[in-house]
Amino acid sequence: QRQLVESGGGLVQAGGSLRLSCTASGRTFSRYGMGWFRQAPGKEREFVAGFTWPGGSTRYADSVKGRFTISRDNAKNTVYLQMNSLKPEDTAVYYCAGRSVVPGQYDYWGQGTQVTVSS
Repeated sequence: QRQLVESGGGLVQAGGSLRLSCTASGRTFSRYGMGWFRQAPGKEREFVAGFTWPGGSTRYADSVKGRFTISRDNAKNTVYLQMNSLKPEDTAVYYCAGRSVVPGQYDYWGQGTQVTVSS
């Protein structure tokens, strides 16, 4: 059984930074298999950042390009999301996601961590 546990959310002022972490336990995911999504109040869940297959390069939503950076530590089965220059519109619950089959859909989800950016 795979599990994803996020940490690192919180309250920050606009322009500030936060780093989210997500650690996988149980069967691990491939180096391409983990990513980040978010869901703001009243909106659908949206993709934020992940890794492409087969190249393993990073991919971002247009709204976060140049401000967010996804990285991974394969030895720790952990993926990170460094968020800089945060804006109030980045306020959302951030979810770590995993794909059991790559390429494929994300089919494992963490419990989510709240990120609130005040203006």
